[in-house]
Amino acid sequence: MYRVTLIPGDGIGPEVVEAAKRCVDATGVEIEWQEFLAGQRALEEYGKLVPDELLDSIRENKVALKGPITTPVGSGFRSINVFLRKELDLFACVRPAKIYPGVNTRYDVVDLVVVRENTEDLYAGIEFQEGKEETEALIDLVERYNRGIVRPDAGVSLKAISRFGSERIVRFAFEYALQNGRKKVTAVHKANILKFSDGLFLDVARQVAKDYEGKIEFEDIIVDNLCMQLVQRPEKFDVLVLPNLYGDIVSDLCAGLIGGLGVAPGANIGRDIALFEPVHGSAPKYAGLNRVNPMATILSAVMMLDYLGEHTAARRLEGAVEEVLRERKSVTYDLLPPSEQDKAVGTMEMAEAICQKLR
Repeated sequence: MYRVTLIPGDGIGPEVVEAAKRCVDATGVEIEWQEFLAGQRALEEYGKLVPDELLDSIRENKVALKGPITTPVGSGFRSINVFLRKELDLFACVRPAKIYPGVNTRYDVVDLVVVRENTEDLYAGIEFQEGKEETEALIDLVERYNRGIVRPDAGVSLKAISRFGSERIVRFAFEYALQNGRKKVTAVHKANILKFSDGLFLDVARQVAKDYEGKIEFEDIIVDNLCMQLVQRPEKFDVLVLPNLYGDIVSDLCAGLIGGLGVAPGANIGRDIALFEPVHGSAPKYAGLNRVNPMATILSAVMMLDYLGEHTAARRLEGAVEEVLRERKSVTYDLLPPSEQDKAVGTMEMAEAICQKLR
């Protein structure tokens, strides 16, 4: 019996999370789900976007399945997702990009994994607002040390990449490759220009790669070249490891290769805690309509089962998803061509079709 924290989220979150929960239960894996609110619904009910009870549950259970969350404007949070990652030190964002039969894409074969560093880089949020006294002091400091000239009317964001953060995300990527039968890790950077931040990341990646010689192939690539080659030849890549900002952008690019965010699962993983969630947002205009595609959340649950060591159940659930997609009899509207969308089913009907394959 596993205990898992369940976070329905906002907008379409409750629907897609319930769909995934039903599919996991249909595998026969015994899970005690502990449900907690976060986001807009939590703010309305408890007066807090992220209740302490939720954080306590995740820390105790070590595993959570989460729906998309809306960050209210003016709440003081830049992002609830970013807050959870930083608070729980979920330093590795893992986003597989795999084409499944029946999903409309421009490609035949894509099967890669984006491993994104979650805690550093520009997303650390170290910013200086234009016109503030501290911003002027920073600009003066830059000029005093002859690091360049910054216009006095500039806003400034600091890009900080550490040896510690780089080492643990690159090592995570190599270990992930070993554990999941992957053959190659590609470190992505802009070290030709950003020599002291991306340059450090690349230097650390090359050092870590030496520990895996003969086990996992290693290469590095400049991020703009990667984007071009992903569009031209996505099949040449396996595991990509990237600093935070590049990882965010490239993971959405990869979602576009496989059919969009509606089929893109994800996980945020720390030393002993893991949170699984779809890549897409909360889409509030579709809330309660039983219309949206639950596939990204269900595939996130597949990742969760693998993390728990329930590999047989994970393969059965993934296989059931593939079978339903291949048949195209019980899928949501976005998984059908325009001429056939009158045959689409709802979120829960698609989940039930997947469950039937597991029984």
